[in-house]
Amino acid sequence: MANVAFDDVAKRYGDVSVIENLNLHINDHELMVLVGPSGCGKSTALRMIAGLEEISDGTISIGGRVVNDVAPKDRDIAMVFQSYALYPHMSVRENLEFGLRMRRVEREETRKRVDFAAEILGLSQLLERKPKDLSGGQRQRVAVGRAIVRQPSVFLFDEPLSNLDAKLRVQTRAEITKLQQTLGTTSVYVTHDQVEAMTMGHRITVMRAGQIQQVGTPADVYAHPANAFVAQFIGSPQMNLIRATVEEGIARTSSFSLPLPRAVANGTRILLGIRPEHVKRGPGIKATVDVVEPIGHESIVYATAGEERIAAIFDPQSTPRAGDTIDMTVDSARLHLFDAETEKAITP
Repeated sequence: MANVAFDDVAKRYGDVSVIENLNLHINDHELMVLVGPSGCGKSTALRMIAGLEEISDGTISIGGRVVNDVAPKDRDIAMVFQSYALYPHMSVRENLEFGLRMRRVEREETRKRVDFAAEILGLSQLLERKPKDLSGGQRQRVAVGRAIVRQPSVFLFDEPLSNLDAKLRVQTRAEITKLQQTLGTTSVYVTHDQVEAMTMGHRITVMRAGQIQQVGTPADVYAHPANAFVAQFIGSPQMNLIRATVEEGIARTSSFSLPLPRAVANGTRILLGIRPEHVKRGPGIKATVDVVEPIGHESIVYATAGEERIAAIFDPQSTPRAGDTIDMTVDSARLHLFDAETEKAITP
């Protein structure tokens, strides 16, 4: 097992900077998720760990060893890609064995590793099938199995669930999470899906434009976002952000006012952050319902209060209809406050 460390790492393509001053330490046995929008640098960071991208500055270490100049095959990592990349003419067993044969692992040891991986991934009954006879989820499990038999110090996952349908994504992410818990192998997982990040990671790293915005446990990042970008990126539906000015402990927007949970200097311009799940039916904000999205156990309601649009999550029994005028209330203790200019969180 091994930890992974980025120290002042940069990646540039000519004059174009993709990653600047990346500092991140991933603990031994940890599943770290790198999450962010397309083009934020998360896959580039992963490929630099693997040695598939050269770094422009800084150092990357695996297990305390600087690997800047170490060939990918000698880094003791195994990578699972978005595409399954299976050999179509080989059986599942042969696909799992292939990498070990190239490394001249003894036949009996190869058999043991393949049988172990097949057992924990539920592939034992599929070992003689060809990839064309497998479902998408089964193919992805074979791709994961090919990494497992390597017995690496670090697993790298590059958006491995992107090609699966919604049901298989949920099932497979649970399988990968359980697998990591069973093996305890240090893992770095890249995704643009914040639900995957929140449900899988011991910690998550939120990235934007090649820079880290926040690192923490999913619960901490959700409850205490470092800035407005993180606040809106983590959470679905995304957090409402409304411009306001502070007057005597009150946040005054263009359409309504809310008491603040802590002292902020008079005249401060802020972004008022309101999670949709913290909006309830009750006196305080009068709004007109624009759209209702029923999703079974709850309904997402989009309403307009004056010039402000607010998303809320209501219980199906209290869900209004489009066109209704309703009263909404917000728990002021759950408000998030951000500086309107820097967009950084205003903390006590």
